[in-house]
Amino acid sequence: MNKYLEVAEKIREFINPDTFPVAVGIFKDASDIPPSAKIPIRDLKAPMAPCQGTAMARRYGWTVAFTAKDVGCAIAAHTYGWKRIEDNKGAIRFLMGMNYVSNEDAAHEVLKGFRSLDMGDSLTVVYSPLQRTKIKPDVVLIYCNPAQLMRLIHGATHSRGKPITCSFSGRAASCTEGVIGAYLDGECKVVIPGNGDRVWATCQDHEVLMAIPAARLWEVVEGIELTHKKGIRYPIPSYIRYSPEVAFTLPLSDIFDPERLEALFKP
Repeated sequence: MNKYLEVAEKIREFINPDTFPVAVGIFKDASDIPPSAKIPIRDLKAPMAPCQGTAMARRYGWTVAFTAKDVGCAIAAHTYGWKRIEDNKGAIRFLMGMNYVSNEDAAHEVLKGFRSLDMGDSLTVVYSPLQRTKIKPDVVLIYCNPAQLMRLIHGATHSRGKPITCSFSGRAASCTEGVIGAYLDGECKVVIPGNGDRVWATCQDHEVLMAIPAARLWEVVEGIELTHKKGIRYPIPSYIRYSPEVAFTLPLSDIFDPERLEALFKP
């Protein structure tokens, strides 16, 4: 896992996110769960949303594993394939009842828009901090502020030149638009965290994130490093090499010049 430690250190150097980047592994069954991993039902005594697993990985440094019985989020259970929504009417009632949509047609569009995996209900998802990951990731999540996201986009577009294309719904964001979207498409995804990320998974008002397929991680970091060398950096280097001015656009060097002040305030 040394190569992931190396790339994590580069992300820390060039992006400096507030929390650990998260390695996400998608496995066919529970046999790939690392021995030291926390499992919600077994160790935390409650079913949880997968975004809470992400939060524990990025904030606590824990490795957290989810199987079908550990999931307490109906949308994630559907999109990861643990328990499909069989009664669309119930989901439609929920979307309309919460005023997420104005009518049944809009609710159907929401349900159609959910990306999903089809690996069976024995699927296991593991979240681990990249700096000390216990798994080989399929996707890496980096929570950051908009300026840091700009730098990640620079890295993601450096070698190919094509802009990142994404969809934004404000729902099922880090799990479905992020992890599943990046996994299925093999492309980086910019994600606006949804309400679940913020209510249950401690995502803050200033935070956005990028989901990066593990196969593209080194390419993204190389792009960040190469642009960094030319001065496109985070923290953003503000331009401050100029003579300051204060009231009446008077240069600071002249503010105590009696003749200038007398001329300035003459009736």
